[in-house]
Amino acid sequence: MNVLVTGGMGQLAKSIKDIEAKYPNIKLHFKSSTELDITKKDTVKTIFNNQTFDYCINCAAYTAVDNAEKDSDSAYKVNELGVKNLAKECHIDKVILIHISTDFVFGGSGPIAYTEKDETNPQNVYGFSKLKGELAIEKSMNQYFILRTSWLYSEHNKNFMKTMIKLASDRQNLNVVDDQIGTPTYTKDLAEVIFKIIDTKHDNYGTYHYSNEGIASWYDFAYSIFDEINSDIKLLPIKTIDYPTPAKRPLFSVLDKSKIKENLNIHIPHWRSSLREAISNLKQ
Repeated sequence: MNVLVTGGMGQLAKSIKDIEAKYPNIKLHFKSSTELDITKKDTVKTIFNNQTFDYCINCAAYTAVDNAEKDSDSAYKVNELGVKNLAKECHIDKVILIHISTDFVFGGSGPIAYTEKDETNPQNVYGFSKLKGELAIEKSMNQYFILRTSWLYSEHNKNFMKTMIKLASDRQNLNVVDDQIGTPTYTKDLAEVIFKIIDTKHDNYGTYHYSNEGIASWYDFAYSIFDEINSDIKLLPIKTIDYPTPAKRPLFSVLDKSKIKENLNIHIPHWRSSLREAISNLKQ
């Protein structure tokens, strides 16, 4: 099977690449954002005209949540228009689209984990732009998987885990918010799920939620990172109101994963065990 992977230099794409050898029947074609700018309709069309694909994994996204508040055009250009361009070509060529979305499409009122059927209510430009991308897919095609996920981290690129590890060597004290609740997700685990969808030729299309098991605040996540690396940094919990950011964050964005567990028959690792694995891999 031929699979196109957009956003080929992002952390999820790199995690997909890390485990591709386990799936010799799947041939991956990685395209960086420079090689394939999904916001350019003709460029997208050319890629699909030049090669036949069975699947497209869309890892390309504008993910700078705070910057999106002052540069909304860029966010919508990638997260809505770019996705629309991909969905159109996938539909024409009968390519199954696997698209990565976010917990930020929800409002964050809690306290019950969000299901795929719950009403969306984005609180910031990034969340709105990602929701618009989802709607563009639903309008353009039928053969798609939208995977909403949360708090992605890995050994690759810049992310919360790697930032905390760096700060552990630079700081003695650190303030981290403890009233935003969600679930950290190791991109390697998400990559495994994507491969399972392709490898089993799963055809129950639609929107699914995937994150690691368990819940945490950003404070919990940071505490666990420092615990794993045996750091003696002093961690201080603070409230969101004490740490203002340009973009409003949902206070509760835990995702209910019942649907994907039932449909794919998968075991989802707890975020603590996945964090341990990620840090171990980072040290190698």
